[in-house]
Amino acid sequence: MAEFLGTMILIIIGDGSVAQYVLSDGALGINFLSVNVAWGVAVAMGVYVSGGVSGGHINPAVSLAMTLARKLTIVQCVGYSVAQYLGAIVGSAVVYGIYYDALNEYDGGNRQTTGAKATAGIWATYPEAFLSTGEAFGDQVIGTAILLICVMGITDTKNSAAPPGVVPLAVGTAVVGIGASYGFNCGYAINPARDMGPRLFTAMAGWGHEPFSFRNNNWFWIPWLAPYLGAILGVFFYMLMISLHHEGEEEQVEEEKRDVKRYEMNGKENPTFEGKQTMETIHMQL
Repeated sequence: MAEFLGTMILIIIGDGSVAQYVLSDGALGINFLSVNVAWGVAVAMGVYVSGGVSGGHINPAVSLAMTLARKLTIVQCVGYSVAQYLGAIVGSAVVYGIYYDALNEYDGGNRQTTGAKATAGIWATYPEAFLSTGEAFGDQVIGTAILLICVMGITDTKNSAAPPGVVPLAVGTAVVGIGASYGFNCGYAINPARDMGPRLFTAMAGWGHEPFSFRNNNWFWIPWLAPYLGAILGVFFYMLMISLHHEGEEEQVEEEKRDVKRYEMNGKENPTFEGKQTMETIHMQL
């Protein structure tokens, strides 16, 4: 339920910002940067809503990567992912309902995926005309890998981890950075649920088969599949280059046990422990 609600908030704020920008012909929204900032806020708020209960993944690619890193079980991963996709669909419906009259005013009730009055891009991502399939796939892989590397660093207590209450803002800031740097090619989905959930909604809500048949069915699968690969690579490279070089948990525990033993052997107070933890504190940690 937490992942469902967090993802729903993500879509309501994120896609809502795109709807406001598109349907107002850019009048309400300074430029593309305002959309990037809104998506960063959307991620932060989604994580704030769900983080204390589920960890605030709000992204199936993150859940899969955490499962492979043994921080989530397979059953949890499946449950999280289903909830995230459903949350994205319901969030899309909320945006559609709020902007229904504005949509009709904008396109005259003729829902379009391409063209001057295209509105499908409010919900799902679509590439620039010049973008090749290979580069589009690579764009999504790299963007998601960057996101996961940042998330791992932000939450790594053995690195420069952000305080718990600041983590959502830090992750949201990373999303703003990715969007402001790599949003041009194809809209930086970097989240399978964020793209596929709204895409399914538009197919059901009047846009027909075009959200899937776009580019002869050679687009919709990219922002869905590539983020999974990108998330796995991001976690792999972070663990390879950072996590594996941390002092092991077992080594820390053994060192603390040796400290306790030295303390107990030396009686009540030991000068060598001056400025360090008391024996009671060490015992509580063990």
